[in-house]
Amino acid sequence: MEKINVYNLEGHKKGFIDKPKIFDLKPRIDLIQMGSSISQSKNKQIQGRDKRAGLRNTAEGWGTGHGLSRAPRIKGSGFITARQVGRVPFAKGGRRTHPIKSEKKIEKKINKQVNKQSIIYAISASGDKSWIKKGGFYIENIPEIPLVVDDKIQTIKKTSKIYSILCSLGLKEDLIKIKKSKKIRAGKGKSRGRKYKKKKGILIVIKDDFGIIKASRNISGTDVIKVENLSINALAPGGTSGRLILWTQSAINELNNYEV
Repeated sequence: MEKINVYNLEGHKKGFIDKPKIFDLKPRIDLIQMGSSISQSKNKQIQGRDKRAGLRNTAEGWGTGHGLSRAPRIKGSGFITARQVGRVPFAKGGRRTHPIKSEKKIEKKINKQVNKQSIIYAISASGDKSWIKKGGFYIENIPEIPLVVDDKIQTIKKTSKIYSILCSLGLKEDLIKIKKSKKIRAGKGKSRGRKYKKKKGILIVIKDDFGIIKASRNISGTDVIKVENLSINALAPGGTSGRLILWTQSAINELNNYEV
């Protein structure tokens, strides 16, 4: 069985473990994207239009014999038509013919087995250098993929210490690139609580949390997740497979429990 190295907090080799079989699978991008799109559908907010939109007025058609169209007109206002009050769909400025309805079912469903397979293939993609490069990550200085670090990193409670450990593992260039990617969003989203947007960075997968989650939350683009909580959104954000992952030794050993 193929071996992979385990690195200590200074970036030096401290031992090796068996490489989980899950990394030998060939990733299937169709299942990864399917799982991602279905997962994203669960976060969408239901929209709908008021059923009485454009109808709260006195507009009524005059009928025939006036040399005018039979479009509804506001009572007591002469020739003001319904297009100015939004009553009829066929007039300019009128309400929509078939508006979106809140009854529409936006959330999609997926089989449990297919969802599990999408997560497995997303993990396998994260162990392939070619897929990680396609994801836009800088991995020239990273010693090995998949990258495994000692469990002691789970006990770190200082952000500066976590940052220095990531730099010692060859992730400094990627951290700098992610920090520079922060841009002001184009469009109305600026005034809706999402003014800035930035790229996703490294994902740290742990077995137990002894302070690392709180210590890492201020590092731009970096996410920390427990191995039992792995999801397609964390492994392939936006459906883009091949995310750069830093595994703790105990977390990567848990992958041997997955049925491949």
